Amino acid sequence: MAIQIIDHAFDPYHEIQRYQSTQPDYLGAIGATSIFIGTMRDFNQGSQVTGMSIEHYPGMTEKQLSLCVEKAQGLWSILDSLIIHRVGTITPNEVIVLIAVWSSHRGDAFDATRYIMEALKSTVPFWKKECLDADAERWVTSNTSGYQ
Repeated sequence: MAIQIIDHAFDPYHEIQRYQSTQPDYLGAIGATSIFIGTMRDFNQGSQVTGMSIEHYPGMTEKQLSLCVEKAQGLWSILDSLIIHRVGTITPNEVIVLIAVWSSHRGDAFDATRYIMEALKSTVPFWKKECLDADAERWVTSNTSGYQ
């Protein structure tokens, strides 16, 4: 399991390949890799969004992310996982989060990935401030469901 909180843009596909290359013990055991990549939209709650600032609580954020993964490991058969989450200033179309889960079987990989993402959205301490048109800003006070 690897968890990274970073303050710069990243290529999620490169990060997956890089991480996989450092985990030779799992070669042959991996039958499924499930990947979620979350990017910033240019709209939210009926408004145009031109940028966003994401803050976190160092130490606590990583601990909560670890707890999300540990719970998923107790529910599904996971071989490994990688989470990378951006903080700082982000603009539309930039990647905010990468979640990758490796398992022997696709069901475990799919289900664990979704669980980790939903747990991240509801329990991990990140604070988001959106930049709107006309120099207005607003704090995001609730997360959208995964289906809106």
